[in-house]
Amino acid sequence: MQRILLKAKIQKLKVTGANLEYEGSLTLDESLIEAVGMVPFEKVHVYNISNGERFSTYLIKGVKNSGEVVVNGAAAHKAKVGEELIVASY
Repeated sequence: MQRILLKAKIQKLKVTGANLEYEGSLTLDESLIEAVGMVPFEKVHVYNISNGERFSTYLIKGVKNSGEVVVNGAAAHKAKVGEELIVASY
């Protein structure tokens, strides 16, 4: 039997940018990624607290200590600057 368990979760992240022109992903401040034990290119599930949208994507490392939370590609339609997100990996 295989079980899927929550590995890491970051709550109440405020979206700082949305970039439709990128292929797709979620850019997070490198210090946040390291603090919770996630790694670049890891699959994550994103839950938008503000509007109820949910989507899966992968992480891209942002500038350390910048506070970056940028939704890229088609997912940029699912989160606007200022909205709050939960990011989880399993």
